[in-house]
Amino acid sequence: MKKIKVRGKHVILSLVCLVLGFMIAFSYHLTQLENQKEKPSLSDKQYEKTLGLRNQLIAQEETNRKLQKELNKKQDKVLKNEKDLAKEAQVFLNLAEDAEKYRMYLGKVKVKGKGVKITLMDGAYDPNEDNVNNYLVHEHHVFKVINELYISGAAAVAINGQRLTSHSYIVCNGPVITVDGVPHPAPFVITAIGDPEVLTSSLNLTGGVKDQLVNDNLVFSLEKEDEIVLNPILGS
Repeated sequence: MKKIKVRGKHVILSLVCLVLGFMIAFSYHLTQLENQKEKPSLSDKQYEKTLGLRNQLIAQEETNRKLQKELNKKQDKVLKNEKDLAKEAQVFLNLAEDAEKYRMYLGKVKVKGKGVKITLMDGAYDPNEDNVNNYLVHEHHVFKVINELYISGAAAVAINGQRLTSHSYIVCNGPVITVDGVPHPAPFVITAIGDPEVLTSSLNLTGGVKDQLVNDNLVFSLEKEDEIVLNPILGS
């Protein structure tokens, strides 16, 4: 009986030692695993190379940001230059349009467009009228028509096909009128390029040019034209 108790103690001690050894071994194994996780998987050379590439990437990104800022500044400058050039182009375009307009007013270029045609004729002979000038077309009659046309926006005017300019003069000489030294007999056909509706309305105003000329015993006719062609003035 005494020997059996000793053996039981040995078995219990053996079991305790076995469990304790297992726990120590398991703990050591876990410690080794944790140590392996903490250590880098790369070698020193590979780690240094990776670190160098990372620093180069950061430096390159910084350079890219600087270049992007410079690019934005250049783009702003290009945009400003384009706007300035656009303004200059518009200025030159306006100058070209003004030059073309002045050449048209001076009669230096051929012009074509819609407009009106006014015909002025001497009135019918009246044997009871002592003064024949009372039913003839005079220069002041022509002036009234021309002035009204220009006031109403006519771009170009001609008398019997002869272009008028800012320097033109009209003189009455008996039954004919002289335009810039060139004589023209009646009837006098005045053509004007402009808005036909506006020109017609201005001439047909009550008490306006048409009524005044008719009251002076003249024959007045007005027609709208879809196309009028006025040739440039020849000579100097």
